[in-house]
Amino acid sequence: MIRRLFFFISTIILLLTACSDNDSFSADASHRLTFSKDTVRLDTLFSTVPSSTYTFWVYNNSGDGIRIRSVRLDRGSQSGFRVNVDGSFLNPVANDIEVRKGDSIRVFVEITSLETKTEDPKLVEDNLLFTLESGAVQRVNLRTYSWDADKITNLVVSGNQTIESKKPIIVYGRGILIEKGATLTLKNTSLYFHADAGIEVQGKLEAENVQMRGDRLDHMFDYLPYDRVSGQWKGITVRPKSQGIVMKKTVVRNAATALSCDSTTVTLEQVAIYNNQGFGLTAHDSEVSLDNCLLSNSLNDCLVLRGCQAKVNQTTLAQFYPFSANRGAALRFAKTEKPLYLICTNLVVTGYDSDVVFGEGRDEETVEFSFENCLLRTPSLDDADAFKDIIWEKPTDAIQGQKHFVTFDDVNFIYDFRLKEESPAYEKKMGWTGIDDNTTK
Repeated sequence: MIRRLFFFISTIILLLTACSDNDSFSADASHRLTFSKDTVRLDTLFSTVPSSTYTFWVYNNSGDGIRIRSVRLDRGSQSGFRVNVDGSFLNPVANDIEVRKGDSIRVFVEITSLETKTEDPKLVEDNLLFTLESGAVQRVNLRTYSWDADKITNLVVSGNQTIESKKPIIVYGRGILIEKGATLTLKNTSLYFHADAGIEVQGKLEAENVQMRGDRLDHMFDYLPYDRVSGQWKGITVRPKSQGIVMKKTVVRNAATALSCDSTTVTLEQVAIYNNQGFGLTAHDSEVSLDNCLLSNSLNDCLVLRGCQAKVNQTTLAQFYPFSANRGAALRFAKTEKPLYLICTNLVVTGYDSDVVFGEGRDEETVEFSFENCLLRTPSLDDADAFKDIIWEKPTDAIQGQKHFVTFDDVNFIYDFRLKEESPAYEKKMGWTGIDDNTTK
């Protein structure tokens, strides 16, 4: 009985001692906090648009507990940063926060920046100041780049309208509707589409020197910005009987289906369409002309032509969609109720799979096609009338697939689909040569 009582008393004393050690705090100036980041770099963001939430940790690795007298922003509310420290919002200060020995707290940071009144992104920064009970002050730098932008929400184009802007344009809501008989001209600008926004064309769309992409400027992971992730916005839909679409020197990327066209006309020159979660370009019963274009990396097919009258020249179709092994073809063509007429010259058609070209056989009345001076990753066909000067690419070739291209980084998802000089297609002047201002890099 005495032994049990002694054991019980000893255990209580140890527990009380342990609690006392953990609950002790020191105002010794040599005791300091440790931060998981000395600088918190937020991604570039649009002015007046709230950022994502970023976090970092505050550790107490000293030999005793530390009391934080206050946490505040050096610039107060002027910079637009919002901070929560261990559940306490800065309003404008958070007071009396304790960090026990060996413990840690988490800090959450957001920002909604004011307009900068400049064309280019501008640095916005502030210091988060931790004043300890000892009087010592420690700081963590907060920084981001803020970019002024114009905004469009549920725009309906009912006449002839031109949009040209040096500032980026964020498109919200359903996006842009071009009514029948109306024409929207986009020039020398960049459109950043939010979530389910897109462009519906019942009239006519013209675009020159334009970039269209999702509006996420932040990162999914440290190595992966959302701009390299497909499916960020709805894409462009061209309705039947519209006046069609004409694009030059334009980039359309990371959409659901980038461009869907039905019973209309499609003219693309120096256009890059890539990194899409649906199709790149799908056209049905339409007149299609592609010249010096790139269509690459779509979950479904990069280019689909059904019942079309189409000419495709100096174009690269590269199917290396990285986010699924169940990817579509680089090129697919077929008749519908209407016949298919397809003329292809100077193409590079390649991808991961051993066969990336799928089409119906030729028929004098319903399916007519020809390929000349092209590189095709598909089993060779003995049809001299339909195939002239063809490089039939095989997976066993010394230079094949990704080895054709200037940059192919399938770890960080960075691509430049212009040809390297050692590619057999280079000397034959096949494939896409790029856009003059290099906006697709």
